[in-house]
Amino acid sequence: MNTSSSDKNENLFPELPAEANLPENIDRRTFIIRNAVIGAAAAMTGTVWTTEARAAQAAKEATQKSPLPPLDSTSMSQDLDVVKRSKGPVMTVLDEFYKVGPGPSSSHTIGPMRITYDFYQRCTKLPADQLKQATGLKVQLFGSLSATGKGHGTERAALAGLLGKEPATVDPLFLDEMKEKSDQSYPLKLGDKTFNLSLADIVYDEPKGEFPHPNTMTCKLMGGDKSIYELEYYSPGGGFYEWKGYTPPKKGQPKYPYETMKELRQHAEKNNLSIAQVIMANELAVSGKTEEQINAFLDKIAAAMLATVKAGLEVKEGVLPGPIKLHSKAAEVWKRAQDDKYEADRAVALLSACALAASEENARGHLVITAPTGGSAGVMPAIVYGLTQTKRALPQEKVRQGLLGGAAIGYLCKHNATLSGAEGGCQSEIGVASAMSAAFIASAMDASPLVTENAAESALEHHLGMTCDPVAGYVQVPCIERCAFGAVKAWTAYMIATNEIASRHRVDLDTTIKTLADTGKDMSTKYKETSEAGLAQNLVLC
Repeated sequence: MNTSSSDKNENLFPELPAEANLPENIDRRTFIIRNAVIGAAAAMTGTVWTTEARAAQAAKEATQKSPLPPLDSTSMSQDLDVVKRSKGPVMTVLDEFYKVGPGPSSSHTIGPMRITYDFYQRCTKLPADQLKQATGLKVQLFGSLSATGKGHGTERAALAGLLGKEPATVDPLFLDEMKEKSDQSYPLKLGDKTFNLSLADIVYDEPKGEFPHPNTMTCKLMGGDKSIYELEYYSPGGGFYEWKGYTPPKKGQPKYPYETMKELRQHAEKNNLSIAQVIMANELAVSGKTEEQINAFLDKIAAAMLATVKAGLEVKEGVLPGPIKLHSKAAEVWKRAQDDKYEADRAVALLSACALAASEENARGHLVITAPTGGSAGVMPAIVYGLTQTKRALPQEKVRQGLLGGAAIGYLCKHNATLSGAEGGCQSEIGVASAMSAAFIASAMDASPLVTENAAESALEHHLGMTCDPVAGYVQVPCIERCAFGAVKAWTAYMIATNEIASRHRVDLDTTIKTLADTGKDMSTKYKETSEAGLAQNLVLC
């Protein structure tokens, strides 16, 4: 009897042992896929490979060319508080999350500025005998901060912080002056010593290496060519920062502890509360502030968002800073939207114009609000403007509800994934901003907790996989237009969520946030705010 082809090849694909030891630093999925490819080749050639031989060849090929990012470029130290905090209930509060500061990036501009301001404050409290030895200050930027810091104005922000400037109150014209007068020195007094600082004191160091976080920097108080006091800092996105040995401040315990959207929604439904009301209750318990204080802060943030949109719309024509020579267009899009000839497109056009306006302000390095980042700072302000400065004219109470609902989604993404483009790609910035904005709309419109979740989920889901590839390292292309698309997607997500039977929505937010985290880990380092691939590589600037 003739042997069938299936009999002939039945041993070409023996299964790997369940507990096969994978080679060090080789991802299991990559290893298994390569092993399967080798097995397929064996089937086509008729050559039988033993399990051990296939495993050895798969390991060799995976080591030679792994599609996954090298571990030293996107992995984070388990000692970082941003990692530890993902293992307990959400403890983030509003004034940590919504921050005002100069664009164009929360991780590369606001974060470094907060870091160097913190270091400056520490230096002012050093013993007099230590300050007597001081001759200057030095900052070293590593990882993504070094790779794309030039386009983000990182050196200007870092120098401003050393000079005692805070992000929320710095005059953007001061930062612009630094750019125009790059050789200028600025006096700094520490104790009885006064010395000059300049942009030369901010050093772009190694862009690649084994760093605790992709956005790592060191600040040093120098005595001649030696460091007499230094500290290592990390800027994990959203304007947050921490340092080596960081201990988080003591906070109260949340009234409704949650780590997932499922838990958050259960609290809301069990207690007949909205998502915004649960977040307010937790804010009161964790921060120790009064409801009046919290509402005053929310009003301040909403006003700042409107101000960024209005400032951007007032710029009728101009070229944004940097080598791209990109012309601003928010005002023109807004103007065209007023023309009755295009009335059918008006709603989308006006929303897009507002997002472009705030994002262009970010590109200019002017003051923006992290919601959750500088690169995505055009998304939520467009929604706030659209809901308050038009015929809808929602009252301030509804805007507060929206900001609370949006924060809930941002908290969860920060807690279980990331807000950093250098860690997770642009899906972590624009994607999260769009999800927050969809939840903002739903919360402001008094939608149920499930509809609010569904709206946020849809917006985030349809940004998954988005890379961060800023051309020339500037937060302009494709970043500015992405804010407009993020705002429109947020509104679309809300409309879909309110026009479907909520219980039939097939994907939950927790699954999508986990996918956000997994996709960020699998994404090539080249697409994580390094400007080494994508549009940053393929667009030729003339």
